[in-house]
Amino acid sequence: MSTTAASPAGAAGTEPVAPGLQRESWHLLSLLEQAPGLQALGDTLADLADEGHPVVVGTADLKYSNGLVRFQQRHPDKYVQFGISEQHMVSTAAGLATTGLIPYVATFASFMALLTCEQIRTDAAYTKLPVRLIGHHSGITLGFYGTSHHATEDLAITRAIAGLTVIAPADTAQLAAALRASVTHEGPVYFRIGRGRDPEVYPADVPYEIGKAITHSIGDDLTIITTGSMVHPALAAAHALRADGHSVGVIDMHTIKPLDEAAVLAAAHRSRLLMTVEEHNVLGGLGGAVAEVVTRHGLPVKLRRHGIKDEYSLIGPPTHLYAHYRLDASGIEAEARLLFND
Repeated sequence: MSTTAASPAGAAGTEPVAPGLQRESWHLLSLLEQAPGLQALGDTLADLADEGHPVVVGTADLKYSNGLVRFQQRHPDKYVQFGISEQHMVSTAAGLATTGLIPYVATFASFMALLTCEQIRTDAAYTKLPVRLIGHHSGITLGFYGTSHHATEDLAITRAIAGLTVIAPADTAQLAAALRASVTHEGPVYFRIGRGRDPEVYPADVPYEIGKAITHSIGDDLTIITTGSMVHPALAAAHALRADGHSVGVIDMHTIKPLDEAAVLAAAHRSRLLMTVEEHNVLGGLGGAVAEVVTRHGLPVKLRRHGIKDEYSLIGPPTHLYAHYRLDASGIEAEARLLFND
């Protein structure tokens, strides 16, 4: 499986370009050079089709934004361009799934989780069909696009839908591994991914199991439980805290539903403090899921849910927004120090 960027404009023998798209276009250069995670999305699905899996792929007028143009180039007969009709896309995907196909459909996370919520619930989840829903540019990654394009409620929405598996990969390698694991998974799956620019956390051949958290380290003072885009900065924050003598563990809870309760309980029994970190509203997402486990078992551990504090996120460059909401490495470190001092 290749996630290597193709050569830019002017190079001979590079991948074919879709009709109407020039090699020097901003869209293609952006896709090939700046968003390896989105390359992995298109390439991995194309690889699965090459291997004989009954994969079909669709998107809502966003094939250059989500990298699925790469799938279209290799399997045009298995690709559907739905246009700006996301609800129709999800319902059609459910219909395709009744024929034995495995549809993967993608749009911005704000549209996938909010706009098509009824279709996800009734057409895909209620029927237990193997529809794969990909919400990309999640959280605040579409900073300048504004509130309508920010997805800070999608984890709360999707984890409340019965029978829907919810996955938030941390980087390119984990996304590819999760896509592969999903091919044989029963029922519908929601993938929450960013804009394909997350720093690398895992090697290309990372083992992956849906519903099984990855414990990077264990800590007596604090365990940070995080997911998706926040795994890399959480690891960096933990490293800085350990340098000051704190015993800090980190868990990558890549599957929000079903949650790995055993990993949560192990951390709650060992650590004095827990902190969840997510690029999401602090209500209803990963923090809510962890709190449910802790309270249900009556464990005497202090938990801080760190994320966006139940507000509509500001508009600006993503890097500035991460700093503002303390969702970068230094911000997570600062939040942990506040928890130590409470």
